[in-house]
Amino acid sequence: MLPLTAVHPSDGVRMPTKILAVDDSPTMRMLLRATLTAQGFDVRDAEDGIAALDLLDGADERPDLVITDINMPRLDGFGLIAELRARPPFKDTPILVLSTESAPEKKAVARRAGATGWLVKPFDPVSLAAAIRRVLH
Repeated sequence: MLPLTAVHPSDGVRMPTKILAVDDSPTMRMLLRATLTAQGFDVRDAEDGIAALDLLDGADERPDLVITDINMPRLDGFGLIAELRARPPFKDTPILVLSTESAPEKKAVARRAGATGWLVKPFDPVSLAAAIRRVLH
């Protein structure tokens, strides 16, 4: 499977797709990082919404995609999605929810906040990669 790449605007060089994975579980962050880096993605991670916003505020580059859990301390996934959508640089950034939650009303809340898609844990690496490709193209 070929990795997704993005063209760097300043020089036309193709760069690996940058993904920010946000989850309060260290095990899930490790699993996402291992799975996605093995597929050629450039992955950063954060333990909750506040840590994600702190990371983004200090970053020189923004991610091409955000993957977030919903149930997290300090700032949950719904709050993170809403905060990202309120910031102009992230208005159109794809945001995938990856959660154990699957209730239609939770999905509706995420959609209203600005989520692009929803996947249920545990995830299948092939399905995750397909979802990423779908929202980035």
